[in-house]
Amino acid sequence: MILITGGLGMIGAHTARALTDLGHEVVVTAHRRTGVPSFLEGRVTVESLDVTDRDAFLALADRHDIGDIVHLAGSIPGDDPPGFFRAETTALLNALDAARVWGVRRFAVAGSLGVYIGQTVSPWHEELALPAVELPHPIVAFKKAVEPITTHALAGSGVQPVVLRIGSVWGPLMDPESPFNPIPPYINAVLRGERPPPLNADDGGDSCYAPDAGRAIASLMAAETLRHTTYNVSRGRPFVHRELVGALEAITPGLRLDLRPGGRTGPHLDISRLVAETGFEPGFDVAAAVAGYVAWRGNNPR
Repeated sequence: MILITGGLGMIGAHTARALTDLGHEVVVTAHRRTGVPSFLEGRVTVESLDVTDRDAFLALADRHDIGDIVHLAGSIPGDDPPGFFRAETTALLNALDAARVWGVRRFAVAGSLGVYIGQTVSPWHEELALPAVELPHPIVAFKKAVEPITTHALAGSGVQPVVLRIGSVWGPLMDPESPFNPIPPYINAVLRGERPPPLNADDGGDSCYAPDAGRAIASLMAAETLRHTTYNVSRGRPFVHRELVGALEAITPGLRLDLRPGGRTGPHLDISRLVAETGFEPGFDVAAAVAGYVAWRGNNPR
């Protein structure tokens, strides 16, 4: 059985779905979010758990035979940065303790493409040096710290660490007004019948539709062997605004959105290592992702 902490969040839920599609038994933990998405109903076991509670975390093994862990649980920083770092670090250490005590095969943890900030080479690949630069957000700072904490904590334990440098993921279950990705708020404005502000046609960068991110993580957990510790998780090619606008216009009769010429496409993640070792291939281009998301939002608030 595979444990996914934060398994009812966007990335966690899509990872759970992908793993059950592959025939794995999955138990997910939930704390603040308790609603099970329709695509997981009857397919996973849900455990209510505060991942900062070590005893409660370890007690999961009394009820489940857990062989792998995917640690995706996380929170959003408020006005107490030390409190955020304390909670996130405690949760990570509890998950690492569980991995060692239970003797699981593989422990995967959510990192971020933000660790590459300051690196001028594009696309970003796993062999690049990580620059020592000021980071833009506490979440990125913590995700950068996650990597050495995880690998050192599992050294000599027999548990294989897998650091997931996850790209800019969006899709079903994401907050439609999320400040972390511009795509859902733009689509949400169109769905409300509003005219969103004009976009620069060639602005863009890394982007991955959530079902593909879930499939990528599942492919790493399902692989018989992995040769590396760190893997980029994303679509593997850049996204630009003209694709988003074109996809929305194609599925909405009469819709014409404002698009300015020019712009700059930012860096994106290279997923060659992921593809070579797991055979993963993204299933959604921008048009299919937009169409799928709009259809989902027709019956779901987020």
